[in-house]
Amino acid sequence: MGHPQDLAIVRLDPDTTPDWDFRVGPFATITWTDTETSVVTLAAAVPPGLRTEGPFRAVEVAGPLEFGMYGVMAQILAPLVDARISVLAMSTFDTDWILVQSHELEAAAQAWRRGGLIYTATTLFGSTA
Repeated sequence: MGHPQDLAIVRLDPDTTPDWDFRVGPFATITWTDTETSVVTLAAAVPPGLRTEGPFRAVEVAGPLEFGMYGVMAQILAPLVDARISVLAMSTFDTDWILVQSHELEAAAQAWRRGGLIYTATTLFGSTA
């Protein structure tokens, strides 16, 4: 399921905690390592002046997924590798998330469909008449 909001990845210094509310949008996460703190959040929520990459769109794998499942991420990523589309893959307790650069989302959706996977937007537009 593709989410319509633009996300950004923010790089902060190690041991830094964001001083803004990054827990907004369809997906937000913070990761600490010895060398950096990375935050994924809505692009619109990022204060000016921070080092960012993006915009990205979040694609949520329908879940929840069992921990014993294997090959899920490989099956999802293989069509994107063939199409030469760079992504960031992340997992939560319940499911997997793929972050695709916003300008490549349609190409990613086409690659998944060619690979036999189902891609749908979370927001559908059209007339009910």
